[in-house]
Amino acid sequence: MNANRRQATVALLALAASRLARATPPWPARPLRLIVVYPPGGLSDGLARAIADGLAARLGVPVHVDNRAGGGGVVGLQALARAVPDGHTLAFSATSPLTLRPHLGPVGFDPLRDVAPVASAMVTPVLLVGTPAFTGERFADLLQQARERPRALRWATSGVATAGHLVLEQVQAGAGIAVTHVPYKGGGQQLNDALSGQFELLSTNVAPLQLQHVAAGRFKPLAVGAPRRLDVLPEVPTFAELGLPQANIGSLFGLFAPGGTPPALLDRLNAEINQVLASPAIRDRLVASDNLPAIDDRAAFARRITEALRAGPEANPPAPGARR
Repeated sequence: MNANRRQATVALLALAASRLARATPPWPARPLRLIVVYPPGGLSDGLARAIADGLAARLGVPVHVDNRAGGGGVVGLQALARAVPDGHTLAFSATSPLTLRPHLGPVGFDPLRDVAPVASAMVTPVLLVGTPAFTGERFADLLQQARERPRALRWATSGVATAGHLVLEQVQAGAGIAVTHVPYKGGGQQLNDALSGQFELLSTNVAPLQLQHVAAGRFKPLAVGAPRRLDVLPEVPTFAELGLPQANIGSLFGLFAPGGTPPALLDRLNAEINQVLASPAIRDRLVASDNLPAIDDRAAFARRITEALRAGPEANPPAPGARR
């Protein structure tokens, strides 16, 4: 009887294992889709595409980039939240659509339930520049013009509730000025309009293209959100130096999956993405422009987002360090 029972137990375990294997399909089973919540062009889109290429090489399947810009990242994350949670759809975004935008009104998804943090990717300073339409030379000129003509200065950002927008609001509150906010869907068209003088001020990333325009004199760098001046822009003061520490803000970017994605898949994705981010090509690309890789484990990344969401828009994300 004991032998029969053992045989029956072994048979049942084998059957259960077989059913589990059939219920857990291999991953990846098809190409991955990476939703980028910004338009093509710019530092964020370029990094997302580099990560997509690195993942494709590691996983042996294509990773297709799908740009879904709008709402400061909300449109792309809405698409992510509706996707099947099987590890084949990811999104690249700053954390602000999850931590800041929900405080302004409904976003069409639950930032803690419908979106699963996978891996942090980079931290980038927010750089404030004057465009060809700005007649001043320094941050003090911005303040003087804004006080003389309230709301006459137009300040463009990548969208409502982005880090650049938060910088704008903190400058207005801290300096007692009023400007006109011009929100965009992302960096590509924003840069073109900036160069043609469609507005006077621009919150942007510290990225090679922006730095080229600064070097050529097309943009006037006025201030930067960082704990100290950047090596690449040693003459540009931080917002803290200018007496506005609340505006000393950096942006945290990362990759996300639909809520309900199995934890084992999220862990695998975190490990694969961290390997890609640790590659010399991507690390050198970021550090060369004073952006920092932000490699972290999944739990720590999720915890930062939860804490920032609960703290609300008055809690500033940590500003990134300068190039090491």
